[in-house]
Amino acid sequence: MVFSRIGDWRAGRDAAETLRNVHIGQRMFLADNPTVLVTNITTALVIPYLPNNATAMPTVRALTGANLNILVNQTPPIIDSGNGTFYDPSASRTDTLWDVGE
Repeated sequence: MVFSRIGDWRAGRDAAETLRNVHIGQRMFLADNPTVLVTNITTALVIPYLPNNATAMPTVRALTGANLNILVNQTPPIIDSGNGTFYDPSASRTDTLWDVGE
């Protein structure tokens, strides 16, 4: 049980780090394109701004093992549960696990 919780925490921490990197890319894109509405941002627009010269939008692995996409047309970016809703099994959008936090 303890190892499972540590693994879940690690997955949440990794997801938060991925989201922070996407958020950095999103903010850098918006700095260069201040007239673009956040709702009009696409992954293709953000990818060139991602840290570490990423060539694709990263995904996040859910606790079930599924790969989940990141939605960049809102700020901060969120993990898409697969149906356009927020994925965060930690049940808090501000604890910095599974989210960018505040």
